[in-house]
Amino acid sequence: MEKYITLELAKQHLNIEPSFTEDDSYIESLIEVGEENIAKDLCVSVDDLKTIGGGTTIPAPLRHAILLVVGTYYGNRESISTANLKELPRGVQYLTALYRDHTK
Repeated sequence: MEKYITLELAKQHLNIEPSFTEDDSYIESLIEVGEENIAKDLCVSVDDLKTIGGGTTIPAPLRHAILLVVGTYYGNRESISTANLKELPRGVQYLTALYRDHTK
């Protein structure tokens, strides 16, 4: 399975210094979760994410959607939050909708 998000890119997105390695394996697992999440949302395999939109590489909006998933789970490690959270406008659902095949 091809990786679309590197550990380095995820750490940059999370504002984590490259020298901080304590969470590396956890972040790598979140990258997998993000890729699977986006693929399932679009009803395709993770490998097929790269050909969505007719290209040969994963579209930038889908890469960003994966990073948003990584950031959400990294910042919220429990299923319940006491914070007053709000979904971002034009967040993951918006980014994946750009590539969703509505015939499936």
